[in-house]
Amino acid sequence: MPLRFVIAPDSFKESLSSVQAALAMQRGILRQFPDAICRLVPLADGGEGTVDALLNACTGQKVSCRVRGPLPQQQVESYFALIDDGKTAVIEMAKANGIHLIPLAQRNPALTSTYGTGEMIRQALDLGVSKIMIGLGGSVTNDAGSGMAKALGVKFLDQAGLEVQPCGGNLKQICEIDLSALDARLATTEILIASDVNNPLCGEHGASAIFGPQKGATPELVKILDQNLGYFANLVEATLGVKVQHQAGAGAAGGLGFGLLAFARAKIQSGVELLIQQTWLAEKIAQADVVLTGEGKIDRQTFMGKTPFGVAQVAKGLNKPVYAFAGMIGEDIEPLLEAGFTQIIGINPPDISVEDAIRNAENNLTDSVENVMRSLKKA
Repeated sequence: MPLRFVIAPDSFKESLSSVQAALAMQRGILRQFPDAICRLVPLADGGEGTVDALLNACTGQKVSCRVRGPLPQQQVESYFALIDDGKTAVIEMAKANGIHLIPLAQRNPALTSTYGTGEMIRQALDLGVSKIMIGLGGSVTNDAGSGMAKALGVKFLDQAGLEVQPCGGNLKQICEIDLSALDARLATTEILIASDVNNPLCGEHGASAIFGPQKGATPELVKILDQNLGYFANLVEATLGVKVQHQAGAGAAGGLGFGLLAFARAKIQSGVELLIQQTWLAEKIAQADVVLTGEGKIDRQTFMGKTPFGVAQVAKGLNKPVYAFAGMIGEDIEPLLEAGFTQIIGINPPDISVEDAIRNAENNLTDSVENVMRSLKKA
C-alpha cells in the first residue's frame, strides 16, 4: 500500500507561498516514493496567504476589488474570497492596508489607515454573506481600526463638530463618535478575527510599542501613538459601553483587532486554529501515515500560535509523525520536539547568504524533503 502524506506548510516569507512550499515538498516525496498519495493543505495563521489557503482548500471564488490603500490618496487592486457557497467571505487586511504596500523609507504609522479594510468588509456585506473571516497579519497601520469603522459608516467628529480623517496620528482630535450610520448588517453578520497576535491595545506589550517600530515609528512616535490609542479606546468604551482594549489580540494589526471587537462585535480566534478547522486538517491527518509542515523560521516563537506548531499538535493527538522544515532554525527548539515534532529540519546549507537562501528556497526545500524521505525508506 502506498504511503499517505499530508503536506501542510505556511509560507516561507519572501521566497515561497504556502502553495509553492507544499508543491516543493510534494516533489521531494515523489522522488523517493513515486506512488505516494499526497494531500496538500497549504495553511496560514491569519497573515499572508490566508485567502489563498482557503481558496485552495475549499470550493470558492476570488472577488476582485479596488479599495483605498494605507495612505489617503492610495488606491490598490485587491481581492477577497467567497467560500461555503458564498455564505462566508475571507479577507486579508494586508491586501488592502499591508506593510508591503509602502516602501520602507516612506512608512509612517501616524498617517496610515485601515479604511480599505472597511471597504472590503462593506463589499462582502453587499454580497449577502452571513460570516466574514478577517486575517490581521502584515499591517502597516496603527489607527485602532478607526479607518475601518469610518468606511462602515461611523463618523468621528472634532471639538467643532467637523469630521476627523482617522489615522494613528489624528485619534486625539476626535471628541465625539457618531454611530447613527454604522452599517446595520454588522449586527447580523458573524465576524471572526484570525490572528496569531495576543497583544493588548496599549502599553509596553501593545500595538505601538511592539509593532510600531517595524512600521516606521521612532521611539518618540511610539509614545505618541500609544497615548492616542489609549485616548481613543477610552472614548470608544464610553460611547459604546464595551471594554475590550485589554483583551488579548486587541493590539493586532495596529489595533484593528480592537476596532473589530468594539464596532463589529467580532470574536478573536487563533489564525492557525481557524484555518485548521476550515480545511478539515484533522480529518485528513487521521487518514495519513506521515505529516509535513514548515515555514520560513522555526524557533521559540513557534509556540505562539504559529502554523507548524498547530499542525504538530493535531498530528500528535492522532499519533502521526510530523516533520517540520524551515529556512532558519532558532535556538532552544528542544521543547518543540517534546511538544510533538518528530524532527525539525533546516533546508539551507551552513553560511548561506540571505539572498541565496531566498533565491534557492524552492530547490533547497525539495532536496531537504527528499533527504528525509530517503531516510524513511531505509527505516
